[in-house]
Amino acid sequence: MSDAVVVGAGPNGLACAVALARAGLGVTVLEAQDTIGGGTRTSELTLPGLLHDDCSAVHPMAVGSPFLQSLDLHEHGLQWCWPDVDLAHPLDDGTAGVMLRSIDATAAGLGGREGRTWKALFGPSAAAFDALNEDLTQPVLHVPAHPFLLARFGAPTVVPAALLAKVFRTPQGQALFGGIASHALSPLTWPLSSAIGSALTVAGHRHGWAVARGGSRSITDALASVLRAHGGTVQTGVRVSSLADLPPADVVAFDLAPRAVADIVGSRLPARVARAYRRYRHGPGAFKVDLAVEGGVPWTNPTCRMAGTVHAMGPLAEQVAAERDINRGRMPSRPCVLVAQQYLADPTRSNGDVHPVWAYAHVPSGYPGDATEAVLGQIERFAPGVRERIVATATRSTADLQTYNANYLGGDIITGANTPWQIAVRPRLAADPYSIGVPGMVICSAATPPGAGVHGMNGYNAAQSALKQLAAR
Repeated sequence: MSDAVVVGAGPNGLACAVALARAGLGVTVLEAQDTIGGGTRTSELTLPGLLHDDCSAVHPMAVGSPFLQSLDLHEHGLQWCWPDVDLAHPLDDGTAGVMLRSIDATAAGLGGREGRTWKALFGPSAAAFDALNEDLTQPVLHVPAHPFLLARFGAPTVVPAALLAKVFRTPQGQALFGGIASHALSPLTWPLSSAIGSALTVAGHRHGWAVARGGSRSITDALASVLRAHGGTVQTGVRVSSLADLPPADVVAFDLAPRAVADIVGSRLPARVARAYRRYRHGPGAFKVDLAVEGGVPWTNPTCRMAGTVHAMGPLAEQVAAERDINRGRMPSRPCVLVAQQYLADPTRSNGDVHPVWAYAHVPSGYPGDATEAVLGQIERFAPGVRERIVATATRSTADLQTYNANYLGGDIITGANTPWQIAVRPRLAADPYSIGVPGMVICSAATPPGAGVHGMNGYNAAQSALKQLAAR
């Protein structure tokens, strides 16, 4: 029986550990923090009884993850919950662009030509999403299992999001797609900046923008339960600074940012790999604001009051300017602000009529200022009177987020800039992007394909790479 050590108990580290344990390896996971979960931890950040997701909150890519679906996670306590409205994007005139799980209902809400365009752009890929996702969750450079589906999906995503959004003629349609594309934290004028927004859209129309009952921690708690069922163990409070800190193992997997892997592996890392990992680009940061709100947020648009996710970021032109600024190191006066109201789908997170509201703004990397007022200003803009309902607040700066999770350099919560190069090739140009060039060692973090998201596919793919290396010995 071979042994494996996984460094980091985030969703990808645990997914990698589970995949290795299912293959018959004895697996130990080492986590530096006192609790597992990485970006999926959940805490009472404001008031007792209110459950706030510490980072990742809404999971359109997780529900349809090929690996997570194979694990029967519901048998280990994971329960998905859906709001009545997946996403709403309010505008200053009181209207909103609205995305529902049903693409037909979404198209009807957009109306007329806009609805037909939405269905034409996203409908075929959404209908075939489960097959398409077999390719979307692999490295970009691979032999596709469904080449025609992938080509149909991929052709429009080459176009910058700011341009693709213009296929819609109304402010609501343009803002709706632009806001989804902004999840990439890249300039909306870059090539391939449509890719992540398109993937989130078609995933949402197939599986919905779900949340985990009891908080995002339920996802990694379930993964840890599966791991234990296969004989694996997790040790918390164990910080790994060098290979000398690791027990002997046939396989070592790192759920870490590339620079951290380079620091730990040191001189054993081939020079070309070390150079690539130290050149790996991190993106803009986030500034997080958690609110305890009595009676919920009084959005002017009534649909927003039913939406699990609200994009408080104005029209397309404003989004384009804000994302351009943060990527140039400037703090915009009106940043892109994402708001999640998970309690609408999962009332267990609330305490009576006081509800947890999750929000963050896109800010420059390492932004040293306090963006609380900028976040509240964007919410108040579309929900006048919300400040009077706030009974408690908790904030996390870019530095706080890096302390919370060392992978989030400069507050980069997606572990890597989504440049055109790094969307196509990450963390380095290689036939096997998970191999670090040392026999038996792989990297499995969100810095690897297919990128950020609580889908576990980075970890699963890295485990397959490690198993191939082990079989080749």
